Amino acid sequence: MHSLMKALKALSDETRLRILNLLLERECCVCEVMQALNVSQTRASRNLGILYDAGFLKLRKEGLWSLYSIDRDGMPEYFTYLLEAAKKALKDNRLAIQDSERLMKAERVGPGRVRRLRQ
Repeated sequence: MHSLMKALKALSDETRLRILNLLLERECCVCEVMQALNVSQTRASRNLGILYDAGFLKLRKEGLWSLYSIDRDGMPEYFTYLLEAAKKALKDNRLAIQDSERLMKAERVGPGRVRRLRQ
């Protein structure tokens, strides 16, 4: 019951739903999430951490980057249903579509050099 409550709380935030939508497309580092959502590093990191703690994400280190992806093997089966529901709900969402378009232009850059993409 505790993991379900934690998962639902994690999904109750627009920024976290937008992040999950990106990660359903591909693995991302914090700087790519920042650029795609046009948010600060603090906001991106905090929300990635919440999703990670809830059990939706896995983390992989590659040099300077922390790369996040959906933890399809490690999550309970019902998390898959929650992710599919979120994906379907965001399918035609204007903001989610814009996020995906910005993700295609996002650059993986080193610490202190991240820039926001213009809308």
